[in-house]
Amino acid sequence: MPRPILKEELDEIEGVVRTRPGVSSAEIAEALAERIPQRTLQYRLKRLVDDGRLVRQGGDKAARYRTPEAGAPAAPEVAAAAAEAAVTVSREGEEIRANVRRPVGARTPVGYNRNFLDSYRPGETFYLTADERARLAEIGTRHARADQPAGTYARQILNRLLIELSWNSSRLEGNTYSLLDTKRLIEFGQQAEGRDALEAQMILNHKDAIEFLVGSAADIRFNRYTILNLHGILANNLLADAGAAGRLRHIGVGIDGSVFHPLETPQLIEECFDQLLATAAAIADPFEQSFFVMVQLPYLQPFDDVNKRVSRMAANIPFIRGNLSPLAFMDVPQDLYAHAMLGVYELNRIELLRDLFIWAYERSAARYAAVRQSLGEPDPFKLKYRDALRAAVAEVVRGRIDRKKAVAHVTAWAAEHVEEGDREKFREIAESELLGLHEGNFARYAIRPAEFTAWREAWSAQA
Repeated sequence: MPRPILKEELDEIEGVVRTRPGVSSAEIAEALAERIPQRTLQYRLKRLVDDGRLVRQGGDKAARYRTPEAGAPAAPEVAAAAAEAAVTVSREGEEIRANVRRPVGARTPVGYNRNFLDSYRPGETFYLTADERARLAEIGTRHARADQPAGTYARQILNRLLIELSWNSSRLEGNTYSLLDTKRLIEFGQQAEGRDALEAQMILNHKDAIEFLVGSAADIRFNRYTILNLHGILANNLLADAGAAGRLRHIGVGIDGSVFHPLETPQLIEECFDQLLATAAAIADPFEQSFFVMVQLPYLQPFDDVNKRVSRMAANIPFIRGNLSPLAFMDVPQDLYAHAMLGVYELNRIELLRDLFIWAYERSAARYAAVRQSLGEPDPFKLKYRDALRAAVAEVVRGRIDRKKAVAHVTAWAAEHVEEGDREKFREIAESELLGLHEGNFARYAIRPAEFTAWREAWSAQA
């Protein structure tokens, strides 16, 4: 007798469709906290359609789902409006939005206000209220483990984080890749047809930036090393001046659709940049620290371009270091985010961005709590030797080492890099990882598709 469908399972699917009208079953599957077989998902979708909770449109391959109240298939502007409606915006946030929605000619031109940064005193000034910080801490620390090394939580959900954070942050910049396109690009190196190469580069730069933050979790700080290198990675191959990647701005810049004029003097930019980093580093609360950087870094515009992307990645530094739930900006409406940033630029008001930050973090924390629960407890041995296993497996693949020679190679590698008492178990796990390597999981070892294909031929020849 088939297992009854739980109400929570149907509610989760309906919730995904409600926030993304006109979504396909494949996109629904990607948005669910736990992977389920396609046949199971189709069965649940049919149940929701039969119950009148969802409406299906299109044939089998082109089927799209929406909630009944969504009306006709959602055009992009309709979907955007639905996403904005899901965010709770305060009265102050609505005031900001109304102000920055006025025509550019009706808004007063403004320059960089140094006092906006000078007036912030860590431990005395707070952008987030005590209640807001307490609520975020409650939901963000549910899986925090103070006894684990920095970055442990992020590593446990890294595969999901790479795809979701890369996609959402790129989407906020107008990138047109879908979530599935992003998954294929990150996992298999497949660029979407008909899309600009710059979009693929943007997403891959995000992936590299996340891997940098997670891989260097014990070393990253709000300092020049971290933020300059973060920009260098995110701006790679995207700027007209290749030398500007990872370097503070020496030119004047403008912001499309805004009356805000950033600083133009390189000496002042550098001075404010160092002050911003020192201030951020002195903030004790991780959520206040994260939000401060989201406000002040793009406001300064310290780089030729890619400033907001740097701020979104840097906002995750305290979460990665503290093993807190990361901020993936899932479902954050692009227009609302743009209006919130304009409120900072032109009015030095943070309320709309604060509304969005709190909503987005709560959503991300709920998402990754469900993901973390579905993963179960990680193997502590694999966690301890995570980097070593990646290195050993990648070395076998890149060296096109066949089955006969792989055992000896891993044994020799372990003798050089692994504690004596752990070598035998390390060898067994490494061999198991090699046997289980396939086209759907080799990307986690930073192996390129061509490298995997060449190794697989050598490996299979010994089968």
